[in-house]
This record gives sequence, C-alpha cells and structure tokens, in this order.
Amino acid sequence: MGQALYRKYRSKSLHEIVGQEHITKTLNSAVRQGRISHAYLFTGPKGVGKTSVARILAHEINGLKYVDDTGHIDIIEIDAASNRKLEETKSLIEKIYVTPVTAKYKVYIIDEVHMLTLESFNALLKTLEEPPEHAVFILATTEAHKLPETIVSRTQRFQFKPIDQAKIAKHLKYIAEREKIEVDQEALELIAAHGQGSFRDSIGLLDQAANYGQPITTQTITTLLGIPPKKLLDQLFADLSNINPARLMKDIHNLYNQGYPATAIASQLSDLVRTRIISNDPHIDKAISLNLLERLLDIPASPQPERLLEIVLLANQSKSGNKAIVNEEGSGADYKSSISLPENVPTSVSARQSAQTVNDNQMSKPDIPIPRAMSQTAWTEVLNLLKNRFNTLYGVVRMASIDYSNPSVLQLNFAFPFHQKRVNEAHNRKLIEDAIEQVIGARINIKCNIDKSLLKPSPKNTAPQEIDTIAGIFGGVELLD
Repeated sequence: MGQALYRKYRSKSLHEIVGQEHITKTLNSAVRQGRISHAYLFTGPKGVGKTSVARILAHEINGLKYVDDTGHIDIIEIDAASNRKLEETKSLIEKIYVTPVTAKYKVYIIDEVHMLTLESFNALLKTLEEPPEHAVFILATTEAHKLPETIVSRTQRFQFKPIDQAKIAKHLKYIAEREKIEVDQEALELIAAHGQGSFRDSIGLLDQAANYGQPITTQTITTLLGIPPKKLLDQLFADLSNINPARLMKDIHNLYNQGYPATAIASQLSDLVRTRIISNDPHIDKAISLNLLERLLDIPASPQPERLLEIVLLANQSKSGNKAIVNEEGSGADYKSSISLPENVPTSVSARQSAQTVNDNQMSKPDIPIPRAMSQTAWTEVLNLLKNRFNTLYGVVRMASIDYSNPSVLQLNFAFPFHQKRVNEAHNRKLIEDAIEQVIGARINIKCNIDKSLLKPSPKNTAPQEIDTIAGIFGGVELLD
C-alpha cells in the first residue's frame, strides 16, 4: 500500500517546518538552551503543522530522532474528543507522576484540547499548577476561545498562522518534482488557494489529483473540487450589471445543471468579487460589490442555499440602480441605458420625462429581503424586539443559552423547567418565531431543552438556597434589609 504524500513529506525536524518560522525559531532556541516549559499551547487553523511541531518538539527535548509516526513509550498522544470525560482525565493525571521509562521527559500531547469537559479542565488545571519536573504538556486546538483562561495562562502559547499560498505552491512543486507528477503552475496555485493555508489539505489534493490522471491542469482541479470554471463565474458576475432577471436565472441554473452546488458557486463568486475589490478594479462599484460579498457569506449556513443564492443575486442586480456594478469597459451595462422607450415617444423633453418615470417606477420597488443566518448579533436584535413588546416573555427568553449549530432549528437551553415550559407555550413560541423572522428574514423553528450544566453552584456565605433558586429562575434578586 502506497503512503499518502502528506505523511511521506511530513517534516522531521523544526528546521524543516515551512511557514511557521516565528514559532520554530523560538522553540529551536529554547531546546538549545535547555529552557523547557512544563506546558505549551499550540493554537491555529487545521492543517498548519500544530501536531507535527508537537511531535517533533516532544522528540527534540528528549534528544530523540523523529523518524515517523511510530510512538515512543514516554511520548503519549491523546485525542481530547475521544477522551474528554473526568474519569479519563484522572486516569491520565495519575500516570503523570510515574517517571519516564527511557526518556528525560514524559510528554503528553493533547490534541483538540478544547473538547475536554469543565470537570476535566479543573482536574488538568491542578496538574498544570504543580506539575512533576519530568512532565511536559503540549496542548493543541483549533478553537482556543473555548479554553478556560486559567488553562491558557499557565502555558506558553504559540499562534500558528495559515501558510502563505506562494509557499504552499512552491512546496507542492517540490513534491511534484520528487514524485514525477506532471502538473502545471496554474493548477498548483489553484490547489494552494483551495487549501486555504493548510499544507495537509493542499498536499492531499495534489495526491488525489495525481491519482485522477496526468498531466494535472486547472480543469482537473475544478472537476475534482466541483467548483465552476472562471469563465462561467465571470458571466454570472457580468449578469449583475444587466437588469435582466431571466438571463441571470438561466445562468444560475446552467451552473446547477452542470452539478455545481450553490455553496461552491457562492464561495467562488466571493473570491472573484474580493479579488476585484482588493485590486481596485475601476470597472466595479465598490459599495455594491461589498454588499454582495457580505450577503454571499450567508449562503453556506442557509437551509436552502440555492434559493438564497438566487435571492441575493437578484436583489443585488436590482440594487445596481442608476449605476451598474460593472461599467461598459468591464462587460457590464449602465442601468439607464438598458431602459427602452415606447416607439411613439419623441426624443425630446417628453422622452426624458418618460424615461425618468420608468426609472422611478423601477427604483420604487422594494428590495427583495435577503435572509440572514442566525447568529449572536441577530439573537441580540430578537431579544431587543421582545423586550420592547413583550417584556415578561423577554425576562424568560433572555435566560437561554443558545445553540446556533443547526441553521434550520434554533435550540434554546435552559437551566430550569419553568423557563422551558413558558417558552413551549404555543402563543409564546409564535411570538419568538415572529421576532426571529422579522430580524433574519426567514422563519425557523425553535427547540427548548433542559441543560443542568447551566446551573451554577451557590457561593458560600451568601443568600440562602431558596434565594439562590429564585435568582436562578428570574435572573437575579435584590435582598432588602
């Protein structure tokens, strides 16, 4: 069985790491001087080298040669997503105090550490505060914001960054030459762009493309990724400047019929618009383009991405008004020039007045509402609406912890059944769903759950238990002497 390219070309030393020199330089210096920290935190997006650097560092501080993924008895890797419970963490901590078998340090690499439970974090914290001299922790995560500050403050933090596309393309070319893979430069650049700063994803796509067939071209990559060709995207972008909804819809559905999903179209169209804005393309209207770019970002989270894409593009087309998104030189047309006058209207003042009347009628049409994805910002707007109209209901709803993960269902988690019962009343559910629809422009269902983890323990030497319970239900109380 052949070895995957991303594993075959994985770096074996800190000097071989590409694109994270701000980190490897510091770590190399620390290893040379013997200044080893008891805990490191590696944060950053996926595929940028966090785990590779962790493994290399674990070997280098022990004076061991890192050859491959073969484990060493004193270097323990743990996936926090699969070992997140308190019992598992306690078992790990008990073994920490056992001295290393052959190495100087016993190194624990905990990947996706943000997945640990609160109880597990508390247990880990005690060990980080007073670790044995032979223990070193290397924590890695893609979601550092989910870590307790008490954990972060007891580590040396290193922020990994997305790798520059030019460096990725250069490294891919090196791998292609070593593997005798025939690939053109444009295809390498497209692979690097799609990798979005991730070496692992980029090398994996090169490997997949090599199996698909050679020579590898941009057509090979677009076919594998299911993204529309640039020519079709340019046509779709040009459609926005011509007030011709039928033509726009025809080109959208042409892309659908060729198997390109709305999410891929929106993503590639976003890249196209972004590139034109950054390059100061004189043929586009920046304000309209920025509005389009913002709305395209909502499409992947929509429960109906195809319909939302159509609404976004049609609305943006109508908003071009008197100024096209792309002018004549940029393959677009001015809005006024697209108005045809009746044949019996003379080309005089009356003609200009008739044209203005037609234009006013077009401009007076209300914009097509563009649905937004539910977010924390949108939920705050919903709460403000309820507060102004239904203050009692607002007092209950504001106690919810919100889960936005399902775009078609908004999950409200409550600590107390009292809140859940009130929100589940048909009348109250309708009021909340109406408010949500008013804010985001789409109707989504709400679901209420009880989450006991939201209950906070009562602090010592404060109000009696009965008062704490009332405060938990109503969101706070004031004790009067």
